Amino acid sequence: MPVSQFPIPEKYHYLHGLGSNHETEAKQGALPIGQNSPQKAPFGLYAEKISGTAFTAPRAQNRQAWVYRVLPSCTHTKFSPMDAVPVSSHNDLCLTPNQLRWDPFDVTKGTSWVSALRQVAGAGDPALKTGVAYYIYAADESMPPRTAFYNADGEFLIVPQSGALDIETEMGHILVRPNEICVIPRGLRYRVNLYDNIEPIRGYVLELFQGHFEL
Repeated sequence: MPVSQFPIPEKYHYLHGLGSNHETEAKQGALPIGQNSPQKAPFGLYAEKISGTAFTAPRAQNRQAWVYRVLPSCTHTKFSPMDAVPVSSHNDLCLTPNQLRWDPFDVTKGTSWVSALRQVAGAGDPALKTGVAYYIYAADESMPPRTAFYNADGEFLIVPQSGALDIETEMGHILVRPNEICVIPRGLRYRVNLYDNIEPIRGYVLELFQGHFEL
């Protein structure tokens, strides 16, 4: 648990340890014993694997998580295009050698996490799995209910500047406040809520196209 004093109290309990193996279950007996993908999972759950490494990676370097769901992740409504989507493309960026300073981004009313991301710098190409992208975010609303954000390009390192992010992921919940950081792995579905839906959120995001963040 963090040793710093925060004005916003912690409301979740976490599993500790970097690069470790963890297990937890919402109901006793929900985890299969001795195997990850049985033909029939306990309580009729659906077994799915979220993998952050290739299947050819050495066992010691595997980054994967097994989840057991009431409904499979494919049971969602049809995808539809959005007018404003945060993309990691540098084609439209203006390159200049001059010294630059950005004024704070305005918090547009009615903006949630998905439409709040604004790319300000970057290098490389997500299609080649090399490089990074830098974003600034500013939002005043939680994401709509029954919606999730999914990033297939890279990992997100989120650094809040003001306001707390109450993030709901496939692995559970995490509260991220100023002076804390959060890493969302590639391919993990999550939903960003405002803490108590009161204070707008503002901060920075570093997207890594290759490998994984390590402390």
